[in-house]
Parts: sequence; C-alpha cells; structure tokens
Amino acid sequence: QVQLVESGGGLVQAGASLRLSCVVSGRTSSTYVMGWFRQGPGKEREFVAAITWSGSSTSYADSVKGRFTISSVFARSTVWLQMNSLKPEDTAVYYCAATQAPLYGGRRPNPDAYDYWGQGTQVTVSS
Repeated sequence: QVQLVESGGGLVQAGASLRLSCVVSGRTSSTYVMGWFRQGPGKEREFVAAITWSGSSTSYADSVKGRFTISSVFARSTVWLQMNSLKPEDTAVYYCAATQAPLYGGRRPNPDAYDYWGQGTQVTVSS
C-alpha cells in the first residue's frame, strides 16, 4: 500500500510563491509517475504537473508553464511543486497522486490514470 501526504499550502497574496511537498510512504518503489492536481471552488479536478521519479520526464498544464516547477527525489520519497507568481485563479485544493504503472505523455493529465491520492492541501491566493 502507498500513502501520500501533502503539505505547504497556505494563504498568500498574488505574485507570491509557495512550495508544496508530497511525502510518499509504504511501497514507494511500486509507484512510477507522480502528479499534482488541483480542484478550485465549483470546479472539476484538473491536472497541474507530473514527473517520473528519475526526474527525466515532466509534464505541465499550459496554465502553469513557466510559473510552476515539479521536482522529485526518490531517495527522500518526496515530490515538490514550486509555485511562483501565484494568481488568484490558482486558488484550489492541491492533491498529490501516484501511478502503479508507467504513464506516458498524453495520459498524464487524466486523473483516472492515477492509483493513489493524498488528502490535499489548500492554497489560497488573494488579489
């Protein structure tokens, strides 16, 4: 079994930065792709970014490209999401997710492709 725990959310002003962390416990070696998703008020869950444990392959939603950076260190079982130049529209609960199998390019934005999920951490950006 795999457990994911997110942290690092908070209330910030527009233009500020936050770094979210996701710590993986349990059978970390059985996970392949790590992703971040978010769900804003009244919205569906949407893809933010994904990464392989090696860090060699990353994917980003167009809305966060150039502002957010995903990184991972397998030895620390941790995935980070560095969020810069935050906007009010980034306000959401941010979720960490993991897959049990390799996941390539076009399928990474699909939340149904992920097998494990954290409880989420709230990010609120004020204008």
